[in-house]
Amino acid sequence: MLTDDIMYEAILAKDIAYEGSFVTAVKTTGIFCRPTCTARKPKRENVVFYKTIKEALTHGYRPCKVCRPLEQIGEVPAGIAAVLQAVQADPSRKLKDEDLRHMGVEPSLIRRWFLRHHSITFQAYQRMYRINTAFHKIQEGAGVTSAAFDAGFESLSGFTQSFKSVFGVSPGKSKVAGIIQLSRLETPLGPMIACAVSEGICLLEFADRKMLETELKDISRLLRATIVPGDSPHFDILRKELKAYFEGKLKVFTVALSMPGTVFQQKIWHALREVPYGHTSTYKRQAGVLGITSSIRAVAHANGMNRISIIVPCHRVLGSDGSLTGYGGGLHRKQWLLEHERNHS
Repeated sequence: MLTDDIMYEAILAKDIAYEGSFVTAVKTTGIFCRPTCTARKPKRENVVFYKTIKEALTHGYRPCKVCRPLEQIGEVPAGIAAVLQAVQADPSRKLKDEDLRHMGVEPSLIRRWFLRHHSITFQAYQRMYRINTAFHKIQEGAGVTSAAFDAGFESLSGFTQSFKSVFGVSPGKSKVAGIIQLSRLETPLGPMIACAVSEGICLLEFADRKMLETELKDISRLLRATIVPGDSPHFDILRKELKAYFEGKLKVFTVALSMPGTVFQQKIWHALREVPYGHTSTYKRQAGVLGITSSIRAVAHANGMNRISIIVPCHRVLGSDGSLTGYGGGLHRKQWLLEHERNHS
C-alpha cells in the first residue's frame, strides 16, 4: 500500500515506477509535481500527497513548470519529434551533429533523451532504423543488395555483419523469419512496451517490469520470430482502447490477442478475461472455476506468467485474505487499477 513515507522516498529517488500513482503538492510554493520531478526536493513536513491531479487542483495547487504534470510523461519534445520524422522519412540519411544543430536541436540534448527513454544512443537508433528498414524491404521481396544500399549502407559486407548481429540470421535467410513488431506506449501509469504479430497483441508490459527481458525472449522463442521496432495495425487499436480505458470510458477491450503458452496457461488466461471490470477474484476462486481446487499454486504461477497486462486483467486477482499479493507492474499500480475500475464501474 502507498504510505506517505513510501511516496516521499519515491520522490527523493525520482522513481518512474510511481508515475501516475500520486502527485506531490508543496505547501510552501503552492505547486504540485509528478514523482520524477527534477526540481529541488521539499522538506517532508512541507508536502502533501494526492492520488490525482484533479485533487491537487481542487485544493488550489498549480502545476509545476519543471516536470509539467499535466502533460503525459514521455511525450516527445517538438524538436526531437522533428528529428525522428526526418530519420523515418529518409533512413539512408545519417544525421550528424551539424545537421541536428541546423534543425535547432542540440546534439547533447537528443543524446540524453535517447539514453533516458530508450537506453541507446541516437546514433545507435539511426543504425537500428536503417537495419529495420532493410529488413522490412527484404520481407516484402526486395533483393538484399538493393535493400542494403537503399538503407544507406556503404558496403554489403558491413550490412550483412550488422544484420546478423541484430537478427541472428543472414539477410538472405531473413525472408522466412517471423516478425514481432515492438512499440513503446505512453500511459498515465508510465511507459509500456507492446509487441504484436499478425494475429494480434502478444505482449503488453510496463517498461520497468523486471521480467520484461525474459518475456521478450520467451515470445521470440515461442513464436519463432525476431523482435524489431516497428508498427502494426493492432497498435493503433491498442492505443485508442488504452486511452479510453484510462479515461474511464472503456470496460471491455476488443483488440486482437496472440497468447502463446501451454494448454493450462491458456485456460488460466481465458478465465482471467472472464473476471468483470470493477470486480475481483481470488486464486482459489479461479481454481474452483476451472475445477482444479488442488492446484491453487499452479493457478497463481500461470497467472503470473501472463504477458498482456490490463487487457488480460491479472490485477483483478487477490489473495484469499483480500491482500493485493504480487503484481509484475508493482503493487502500487495494481492498487491504482483496481481503484480506477471501481470508480468507473
